[in-house]
Amino acid sequence: MGRRRGVPPGDSRRFYDWLYRASEDMLAAKILMENDHLCYKSSAFHCQQAIEKALKAYILLCTGKLMDGHNLAWLCRQAMKEDEDFRLWMKKVSVLNHCYIETRYPPDIPFDMTYDQLKEAYRTAVELFRFICSQVDEEMEERYGAFPHAGAASGRVGEEKE
Repeated sequence: MGRRRGVPPGDSRRFYDWLYRASEDMLAAKILMENDHLCYKSSAFHCQQAIEKALKAYILLCTGKLMDGHNLAWLCRQAMKEDEDFRLWMKKVSVLNHCYIETRYPPDIPFDMTYDQLKEAYRTAVELFRFICSQVDEEMEERYGAFPHAGAASGRVGEEKE
């Protein structure tokens, strides 16, 4: 049986639902990274998931289309159709792509992840998540003028609480 095309009928068509779930994945990645060395791969998976969902949120906001698929490079190319600045992230999303299948399923070839590799994946995810949120804020401001919650979408992901 071939891969089913299209978006599952139960998936939200509201960009902010996708962005919220992306923020949950960022939090999960941080918690797993900080608390258990046995969960590095799970933390990396949540980094990939956060960026996948955030990219889908941005594309949905801009185009009204909910994208199917998990390939971050492909999703980033779709976002580039709306804003060329996404081109700057192509190399980094390609690296985060390895945090999808390789961290989720048992591989034929062992895939080990060090804490330093995980920190880099997390740092990349935080930076890209903030960038996507800023692009969402810009899009909202263009559409509606002074957006009262500008910056709120990006929250304080990756920053320590005082």
